[in-house]
Amino acid sequence: MEAYFDNSATTRCYASVKEIVVKTMTEDFGNPSAMHKKGIEAENYVKESARILAGILKVQEKEILFTSGGTESNNLALIGGAMANKRSGRHIITTSVEHAAVGQPVAYLEEQGFEVTYLPVDERGVVKLDALEEALRPDTILVSVMYVNNEVGAVMPVGEIGRLVHEKSPKALFHVDAIQAFGKYRIYPKKLGIDLLSVSAHKIHGPKGAGFLYIQEKAKIQPQILGGGQQNGMRSGTDNVPGIAGLGMAAKEVYEKLDENVEHLYQLKERLAVGLESMDQVVINGMALREGAPQILSASFLGIRSEVLLHTLEDRGIYVSAGSACSSHKRKGSGTLLAMGMPKEQKESTLRFSFSEENTFEQVDYCIEVLKEVLPMLRRYARR
Repeated sequence: MEAYFDNSATTRCYASVKEIVVKTMTEDFGNPSAMHKKGIEAENYVKESARILAGILKVQEKEILFTSGGTESNNLALIGGAMANKRSGRHIITTSVEHAAVGQPVAYLEEQGFEVTYLPVDERGVVKLDALEEALRPDTILVSVMYVNNEVGAVMPVGEIGRLVHEKSPKALFHVDAIQAFGKYRIYPKKLGIDLLSVSAHKIHGPKGAGFLYIQEKAKIQPQILGGGQQNGMRSGTDNVPGIAGLGMAAKEVYEKLDENVEHLYQLKERLAVGLESMDQVVINGMALREGAPQILSASFLGIRSEVLLHTLEDRGIYVSAGSACSSHKRKGSGTLLAMGMPKEQKESTLRFSFSEENTFEQVDYCIEVLKEVLPMLRRYARR
């Protein structure tokens, strides 16, 4: 049996997504900037995706900017937002548990002379609101907080953060990395006080290399890619029509069955948690099961290094991750687990299981069975 439990790294494309991507590559392949019929056909796919996404978020279509994915969306929001607003101040606030696609642009801004405050989190991985309140200043121009932590599934109090930001620092833009949250939650930026929102297609059964940034119409952002002036000059370059069409299709499909999907994800997570809790020296990390994100379960297998267990599971057709897939090749320790105050032994033995609606209870049961078989053997080996 094969059990793919690494859906927070990437998901399999829906069949409907594959069809529309192939169609826009082989039949409706025009350049959306061209004025003839082929160009207009291609442009209609872009417009339709913008319409779908705007409808899901309850925003205007002109506030949707298509990008190459989450990393570009985050870079544009952070660097573009900071550069466009630096006359109002040079203070930025983020958290100590952000993905590298936020952490690295923020570090770059620090090198450019911006002052950055990194907010602490509690032992569940949730940002401390009192620290945010204390950090907000009149010269704060940008606050960036993820919606769902990609390693432990901690859900941030985004609505409360938005209220505090706009109350205490009215000049500040509030950016939310929603890459692990979109497709799992109903997100209404206007209601939550979000000015900038990053989303990636391949986390919701869409194609890789596509995503978008919601930009509240009054938010000032400096473009980072210059050229032919596509997307109102905000992001030049020929639109990736297959990626954009696939993103729209994936978003439409995932939100049509959202409640049913989310309930299934929670049930998978709970079933795995019950199995893990019956095992010795296994610790489940993060928030209470139904408080955390539905698709992510982080667990530490004390006495066994995470890479060893990951490859043992892989040999049995079970795919999981040790930390964030985007950073795993660097073999660096997890910033999130460190910020949560986790002991070294626990950190070094942590795996992330992440589900999609395509996963089954049989796959979870198979995973529990394999773990029960291999954990005692690996611990004996580790003690030698």
